[in-house]
Amino acid sequence: MNDAPPLPYSEPLRLHQIGAGVQRRLTPDAETCKRVARALDLQALEAFEVEINLAPTVSGWRMEGRVVADAVQTCGLTLEPLPVHVDRKFSIQMVEATEREGEEDGEIDLELDDDSADQIEGGSLDLGQYAVEQLTLSLDPFPRKPGAVFEQPKEPGEISPFAVLKTLRPKDGSDEG
Repeated sequence: MNDAPPLPYSEPLRLHQIGAGVQRRLTPDAETCKRVARALDLQALEAFEVEINLAPTVSGWRMEGRVVADAVQTCGLTLEPLPVHVDRKFSIQMVEATEREGEEDGEIDLELDDDSADQIEGGSLDLGQYAVEQLTLSLDPFPRKPGAVFEQPKEPGEISPFAVLKTLRPKDGSDEG
């Protein structure tokens, strides 16, 4: 049973479709942009386009591309809308995970030729997932409007437990107990 939430944007590609190389321009529709905006906690994602060039290498594949987007984040200090323009190139090395026969306990180990490369399992990859990942990496994780400054609130002086008891005492000065 798969309890993972659905991907906000999916463009699957089988490895055998890559051949000598694949070039794609991904431009999600308005509904997909809304799903991506919700998944990334954006107020809006007004434009989102990703160019991808995927080519075979000696040990796997190299994905190079460019993500361009117009988004609206929320300022972490003022909570006001913060428009953001993203225009960033990226490059990712990929290798196919190879299965090794497991021990007697029936486990299957996956082994990578290159630890720094993304691992491709199941004979396919999802270009939409990579597009969303690259957009996420391009956004400021702590967005702040220009000029917004955090001011530390004044800390109250240490409150004595006896001062609290004093406030509970009757005002007429007489003891009830």
